[in-house]
Amino acid sequence: MTHRRIIGLTGGIATGKSTVAHYLATHHHLPILDADIYAREAVAMGSPVYDAIAQRYGSDLFLNDGSLNRKQLGDIIFNNAEERTWLEQQIHPYVRDRFAEAMQQPYQTIVCVIPLLFEAGLTHLVTEIWVVVCSPQQQLARLMQRNQLTREQALARINSQMSLAEKASRADVVLDNSSTPEALLQQVDAALSSTIDLLQESQTPSD
Repeated sequence: MTHRRIIGLTGGIATGKSTVAHYLATHHHLPILDADIYAREAVAMGSPVYDAIAQRYGSDLFLNDGSLNRKQLGDIIFNNAEERTWLEQQIHPYVRDRFAEAMQQPYQTIVCVIPLLFEAGLTHLVTEIWVVVCSPQQQLARLMQRNQLTREQALARINSQMSLAEKASRADVVLDNSSTPEALLQQVDAALSSTIDLLQESQTPSD
């Protein structure tokens, strides 16, 4: 009997999930299902969620071309738990449906990149959990630089998620991205190899 592998790749914001996902796709040729991509689809112009956001927040939340001002929306939801919960309730059903649809494909191994894997209660979708971590100082600096945020804006986004320590404590694999990209990718190779070995052992008939 073969066992399907569904890797749940998560971590904190700006800890390196995208780097790991890109490497798994390009080097190991694994299919990647990305919750962030599905979430962006969910709020695309003309979608039901887009319309609900417009009704709730008004036209000030949109750019001149009509697209959503994601940074301004972030400032709202990352500083107001009630608004964040409301938005997640709009987006998460669409994301779950897209994952369910994609998982119908006959892949033997799938990587699901889900930043809110724990927070959204989606751990049941995967067979193993990989968490990418780095130091809090690195996470803050990377997020500020990547998203052009102030320290306060970046901290609000970080603090809206479960702590890295808590996520790491629930992981099957912890990938430490606190040194070099090369060191991180070596850990990915080792994790993929070791879990493949475990799977092969579980499939070997006992005497």
